[in-house]
Amino acid sequence: MKLQLDDEIYPIEIQRKKTNKNTYIRVKNDMTIQVTTNYFTSEKNIIKLIEDNTEKIKKMLDHQKIKNENNTGFYYLGKKYDVIYVEYCDISIGETKVFLNRKLDLDKWYKKQAKTIYKEHLDKIYNRFSKKIPYPDLRIRKMTTRWGVCNVKTKTVTLNLELIKRDTKYLDYVIVHELSHLIHANHSKKFWDLVEENMPDYKKYRKEMKDF
Repeated sequence: MKLQLDDEIYPIEIQRKKTNKNTYIRVKNDMTIQVTTNYFTSEKNIIKLIEDNTEKIKKMLDHQKIKNENNTGFYYLGKKYDVIYVEYCDISIGETKVFLNRKLDLDKWYKKQAKTIYKEHLDKIYNRFSKKIPYPDLRIRKMTTRWGVCNVKTKTVTLNLELIKRDTKYLDYVIVHELSHLIHANHSKKFWDLVEENMPDYKKYRKEMKDF
């Protein structure tokens, strides 16, 4: 099954699950339109659902294209660099280009930079945080669905390695978000009020991060 929009053809993948009571449509990273439904939904109903939601699907496809563009190439601290592969060094960052050895473990390099930068930003925000909180243990790992995680019981904040690719204002927002969970272990109004108290522009940053 396929969908044609603006002279482009997108494959449609149907995923059936016993636990699904409703039908959901999403666009995957490879621009496949995935329909998740139950075993009783007919193909005819799926086609009608897609036809009825063509405009919404188009917006989802456009958004995914932006996300793919923002995740293609070499990014570091909010700047995109043209990649030139070399053998005489591991990595060297210029004004607009990065000279990169193909053998370099890039995630390992990113993590080394992140350990220093994330700690500096955590310290800065912790020292000016509006509430008294315990200093958390900092962990860094690559995550696919979250920018950060706060374990309230162990007082541990885990930050997504991918943040090292973005402007540090987004790193600061995620740190404020996770530190706020040490006061409010939920997403209540009081929680968001505390986030705003420590970062007045957080809504703007949250919205921008949806494009990553």
